[in-house]
Amino acid sequence: MDLEELKRIREENFSSHKKKKREYYLKNKLAKQAKKKPEHKEYDYEKELSGDNFDLKIKEIIKQQKEHVDSRKDKIIAKINDYKKQKQEYYQQNRNKRLEYDKDYREKKKEELREYRKRYYEENKEKILQKQREKRNNNKE
Repeated sequence: MDLEELKRIREENFSSHKKKKREYYLKNKLAKQAKKKPEHKEYDYEKELSGDNFDLKIKEIIKQQKEHVDSRKDKIIAKINDYKKQKQEYYQQNRNKRLEYDKDYREKKKEELREYRKRYYEENKEKILQKQREKRNNNKE
């Protein structure tokens, strides 16, 4: 066998493999599409939701939703209670850390807050004094 013969055989094998592979995927694709496509009913919304039908449909939907919630009521309440317990446990576990952090934060920001309050009071001095005068006048009356 020479090199040209080997190349030709390799090319034939490769093309036949590609052809089999393509057929396999196309077959699977068609099978998936056949499974995927359920028959959809066409709704005539004018007919379904006109007049009295609208009220009946809404009532039916409400009834279904209520039944669904009622059937899951115990699970929902249990989940809410579990969440409350977890939240409380987390709060208790991290209470000291949070209080410590808040204390440190207040210490760091104390001077900034002082400056901010001072600036705020200077900028809004007239407004604040006016409100205080009005309160005094209202209290006298």
